[in-house]
Amino acid sequence: MASASPMYELMYIINPVLNEEQTGDIVKRVETYLKDNGASIDQTNVIGSQRLAYPIEKKRNGYYVTVNFTAPGEFIARLDRALRINDEIMRHLLLRYDAKMQRHYQAQKSGASAPAATAEA
Repeated sequence: MASASPMYELMYIINPVLNEEQTGDIVKRVETYLKDNGASIDQTNVIGSQRLAYPIEKKRNGYYVTVNFTAPGEFIARLDRALRINDEIMRHLLLRYDAKMQRHYQAQKSGASAPAATAEA
């Protein structure tokens, strides 16, 4: 049986010219926005500064953050708009997990990713 709120993964890239305090503030603001709108955050992974595949706004690096959360579907359009109008976030990608992706995420989270991959092969 499907859960009431689907699971999502959000990856966003923060402008690299900001200092650590400003970057941390943006991460906290995104988390607060999610929680204030009924989302339940499962995990936040701050990847850090990485080289981009192509320049964005004449910048070659970006600060990557991923967030796994569950939220009602009607909230996602508002989240997308909020991320688009934030000038400090250069790009974002929002994925909705299907059942197979959720199983993989749960297995990876519990550390059983390797045996499950060999069993399917």
